[in-house]
Amino acid sequence: MTRDEVRQRLEFYQDLGIKTLYRRTAAKRPQAPGPSPEPPMSSPQSPIPTLQPEQDSLPKILADIGDCKRCRLHEGRNKIVFGTGNEQAKLVFVGEGPGADEDAQGIPFVGRAGQLLTQMIEGTARKEGIPLQRGDVYICNVVKCRPPGNRTPEPDEMEICGQFLFRQLSTIRPKAICALGGTAARALTGRKEGVTKMRGHWFQWRDVPVMVTYHPSYLLRPYNEGAKREAWEDLKKVLHRVYD
Repeated sequence: MTRDEVRQRLEFYQDLGIKTLYRRTAAKRPQAPGPSPEPPMSSPQSPIPTLQPEQDSLPKILADIGDCKRCRLHEGRNKIVFGTGNEQAKLVFVGEGPGADEDAQGIPFVGRAGQLLTQMIEGTARKEGIPLQRGDVYICNVVKCRPPGNRTPEPDEMEICGQFLFRQLSTIRPKAICALGGTAARALTGRKEGVTKMRGHWFQWRDVPVMVTYHPSYLLRPYNEGAKREAWEDLKKVLHRVYD
């Protein structure tokens, strides 16, 4: 691990409110006499640090993010795009990252892709007899700052920002998660298959069911009519699993 990576990791723990770290003790090996080893960073009675603070909440997570400069994505952003919707939602949608409209407004999925997502949620729910509006679910992204030119987030950017996504999901505790696109699918499941192979199937993030489907921006392309039908079928599975 490089010095910059160590610094970023220590800053991350500090933002979580963790004041004490301890070093894992290696197994003893025979060695020649020499100077005494350094004392441990903390006593055995010190609490073991965790990635999620006790009594976590969405406002606390947002406060911990602050004016984030933990990765290179902050350099070109306008606003941090945290998340929107019902903080006690039974269903969470996770996308890749903010686009130009989201970066300008600080709200996820407000551009053309967001309008399509809203239509998908509300239209499918209505046809299935489920009283559900966009505001009843929670919507967020893997990364909270817009990648330059809407490029795919790099692995280190996903790792740094993904910690806050995981805290969001742990705080909301939804009954299911819908991963929109390959980046969200990889972040939540750890799998490397493409969306075409993963969509329509259930996976897990910790103990929460995850349905993978296409990102709405992909569905906006005129040659993807077949993918639109598949995405609607995926969404029907999610809605019935959560709200039936």
